[in-house]
Amino acid sequence: MELSGKRVLVVGLGKSGVASALFLKSRGARVTVSDSKPEAELRNEILLLLEHGITVETGGHGERTFRGQDLIVVSPGVPVDAPLLVQARSMGESSVTGTIIGEIELAARFLPGKIVAITGANGKTTTTSLAGEIIAAGNFSTLVGGNIGTPAISFVDEAGPSTWIVLEVSSFQLETIVEFRPRIAVILNITPDHLDRHKTFDNYVNAKARVFENQRADDFTVLNADDNTAAGLADRTRGQVVWFSRKKEVERGAIVRGRNIYFRDGQREREILPFDEVSLKGGHNLENVLAGVSVGMLVGCQPEQIREAVRHFKGVEHRLEFVARVAGADYYNDSKATNVDATIKALESFPGNVHLILGGKDKDSDYSVLQDLLRERVKRVYTIGAAAAKIEAQIQGATEIVHAEILEKAVRLASEGAAAGDVVLLAPACASFDQFQSYEHRGRVFKETVHSLVMARAT
Repeated sequence: MELSGKRVLVVGLGKSGVASALFLKSRGARVTVSDSKPEAELRNEILLLLEHGITVETGGHGERTFRGQDLIVVSPGVPVDAPLLVQARSMGESSVTGTIIGEIELAARFLPGKIVAITGANGKTTTTSLAGEIIAAGNFSTLVGGNIGTPAISFVDEAGPSTWIVLEVSSFQLETIVEFRPRIAVILNITPDHLDRHKTFDNYVNAKARVFENQRADDFTVLNADDNTAAGLADRTRGQVVWFSRKKEVERGAIVRGRNIYFRDGQREREILPFDEVSLKGGHNLENVLAGVSVGMLVGCQPEQIREAVRHFKGVEHRLEFVARVAGADYYNDSKATNVDATIKALESFPGNVHLILGGKDKDSDYSVLQDLLRERVKRVYTIGAAAAKIEAQIQGATEIVHAEILEKAVRLASEGAAAGDVVLLAPACASFDQFQSYEHRGRVFKETVHSLVMARAT
């Protein structure tokens, strides 16, 4: 793909947008970046781009900016049906297939090495981090990024032909692929999420399924045999299907039998590790480990190397992360639980006596499905954010509800109501963008507030 002298527009100034703009400029493109946020919110990014001679437009997208571009690279947060993108297509500005692409597609056209792409409604970050550590433990050159943090485009100059590039990919990123082809594609699970963007569950499923759209017969598609929607995609891939399951036997893939995890390659079965050595909490995390085991075995890692990587893996920040024990109550940060299914999985990790913090920006979710678990395991719910009223209406009667409005107040009220042996859990089932910059920001505020409780008790 020749970029020198081409006019390229990057839409969105997030991490991937900035990385894409810098990469495109380094390849000789004439780059413009456009973002709807005001200049004051993007000061650091603007200074960096201007230093590299990149034109920056903020505070909105000008119609003329989209005209005459040879390539438009959109950030994941920009809907593919945004009016100016639709207009650009209708005006013939993108008559060549692939002229409007995302950062992950741009990266795929330049990355050497082999890609492992991991997607799913929940567990993507944990599994991507674990898979990266497993592959590295097998003494393979490994890079880990994508939606997890480091944009894939940043790896172009760092990767070599033998590098395994492990990427977390979202449905938003997959909407804009054209040639993106992972050597190993993983779908962990598919439950309703982002319906405010995708409109229907079928659209969301189809976006996830694009992860294996360009695979060939010598590639691998790793699917969750226990998730009906994910398993139902097996007939749609050209890759070789490898399963993982904690509930049933599969001919090819990772399974649990007795107290051990095994991997079957269709000809023989190999013991990987006792699942008692998995330190991550919850059955959903056991599924993430099984997916990671499958990736490791397909790459060529030895069972003992996988075992060591799993044993030493402590999880990732904001994913059912233990924060502190205060007055005998344990506080857990699961800010990454940005949908209802993730909150269900978090609640299933505790037998009861939970004080649950729910709320944030609604994603057109149905919170009523939480009612049974709330009755069984939750002493009290503390609601925060823009979705609070909707959540309260849909879970009314399942357990006691306290309208806390903001996270700091919810933590304080929970600390006053929690007894020794109880759990205070942030698993909000919502996006964070009503009150926070990101789920990471929300998780940090939660942890800071909990640590302030610890300090208050120490003085």
